[in-house]
Amino acid sequence: MNRVSAMLRPAPHVARLPDEQVKRLYPRFRWQILESTFIGYATFYFVRNNLPVVSKEMGEALSYSKGQIGDMLALTAIAYGVGKFLMGAVSDRSNPRYFMPAGLLLTALCNFLFGAVSSYGVHLALWTLNGLVQGMGWGPCGRSLGHWYSVRERGTIFAFWNIAHNVGGGLTGLIAAYSTAWMGWRGAFYVPGVLAILCAVYLILRLRDTPQSLGLPPVEEYRQDYPASGPRDREVELGTRELLLHYVLKNRYLWLFAAANFFVYIARYSMLDWGPTFLKEVKGATLTGGGMSTAIFEFAGIFSTILMGWLSDKAGGRRGMISMVCMIPVFLAFAGILYTPRGMLWLDFTLFGVVGFFVYPPVMLLGVTGLDFTSKKAVGTAAGFIGLFGYLGRTVQGKGIGTLAERYGWNAAFWAILVSTFLGILLLSLTWKLRPHTVASTSKLDRKDHETCSTDFTRG
Repeated sequence: MNRVSAMLRPAPHVARLPDEQVKRLYPRFRWQILESTFIGYATFYFVRNNLPVVSKEMGEALSYSKGQIGDMLALTAIAYGVGKFLMGAVSDRSNPRYFMPAGLLLTALCNFLFGAVSSYGVHLALWTLNGLVQGMGWGPCGRSLGHWYSVRERGTIFAFWNIAHNVGGGLTGLIAAYSTAWMGWRGAFYVPGVLAILCAVYLILRLRDTPQSLGLPPVEEYRQDYPASGPRDREVELGTRELLLHYVLKNRYLWLFAAANFFVYIARYSMLDWGPTFLKEVKGATLTGGGMSTAIFEFAGIFSTILMGWLSDKAGGRRGMISMVCMIPVFLAFAGILYTPRGMLWLDFTLFGVVGFFVYPPVMLLGVTGLDFTSKKAVGTAAGFIGLFGYLGRTVQGKGIGTLAERYGWNAAFWAILVSTFLGILLLSLTWKLRPHTVASTSKLDRKDHETCSTDFTRG
C-alpha cells in the first residue's frame, strides 16, 4: 500500500539539465504530454458513454423502463461530477503518469462487471461507481497541460486537446453499436473495457509529470511568458484546504462559470444520453443509425473547438463571450430538431451536427477558465468544481428528460431542453467582458505559494 501511495505522489524535482538538452527535449516532451493525455482521455469515453448507445437494446432485453435508465444516467452523472471534483483535488497532488492509468483500469473493471450481470440494482451501483472513478480522467490531463503549456497558448492547445472528447465520444457510438450488433448488448461493455486496459499500459509508458521532474525549467521560463527576474524552480504542491478554500470556493468567477456550465451540459448531454433513443422512437432510426447520430454529434465539434479556442486567445482570453455566441445556434438547432417531420433523418443528423459543432467550444472553454482564473497548482480542483456543476446539469437532464418523455412525450422534453439552453445563454452573457490577465510582477512571483505564474482577472 505504501508503495502504491509513493507511486501516486508527484514526481520530485531533479537537477536542471544543460541548456542544450533543454532545447532538444522540451518540444519532444510537450508533444508527448499532449498526445498521451489526448489518447487517454478519448479512451475514458469508450467506457463511459457506451451505455446511452445501447440503453434501448439493454432495456428491452432486461425489461428496464425509461425511468430506470434515466435513474442510471442521473446517478452516474452526479457521481461523475462529484468524482471529477474530488479526484481533481487528489490529482493536483498526484503523478498523472500513474493516476490516470489507475482510473482507466478501475473503469474497465466496472464495465466488465456491468456486462456480466443482469440485476438492475447491481447495474445501478456499478454504473454509479463507474461515474465516480471516471473523475480520474480530466484532473491529470489538466495538471499535465497546465504545467507544460503556458497561459498565452492554452486556448489553442486546449482546443486541440479537447478534440479528444469528440474523437472518444464519436468512436464510442460506433464501437458500442457494432459491438452490440456482433455480440449483443453486453459486448458494448466488454470491448471498450479491453481497450481501456490497453490504453492504461500505453499511458504508463508515455505520460510524465512536471517539467522539473525531468530536469527541465517551468514552462513560463521556457516560453518566456514573464520577465527574467524572480524565482523559477520554487514551485510547491498546495494543501487540500488551500486548494479548495483560497483557489476555488472564494473565487466568485469560478462560481459564475460553474453556474453557466450547468446549463451548457444539459444542452450537450440531452442529445448524447437521449438522442439515439429519440431518433429510434420518434424518427424511425435503426440501431446503427442511432449510433451514427452520436458519431455525427461528436465529430462535428472538432473543427469548431479548434477555431473557437484560437479565437478566444486572440480575444484576450474572453472565453465567456465566445461561449455565449456559440450557444445561440445550439438553441436554434434544438428548435429545428423538435419540428423536423418523421422520415427526414438526413435533416435530423444535420441538426445534430449543428448542435455538436457549436456546443463543444463552450464545453472546452468553460473548462479552460478553471486554469485561467486560478493557480496552475489548483487546476484539477478548479476544473473539477466547474465540472461538478456541469454534471449536476447532466444529472437533472438524465432523470428529467427521461421522465418528461415517458409521461408527457418528447415535445415536452425538448421544450425543457430549449429553456435550459436559453438560461445558459443568459448566464454566459454575464461573462462577456471577463478575461484573465497574466501578472508578471516579481512580488507576485515571490508570494508564499511560490507560484511560477499568477493570474489576476479583469473586465474588458
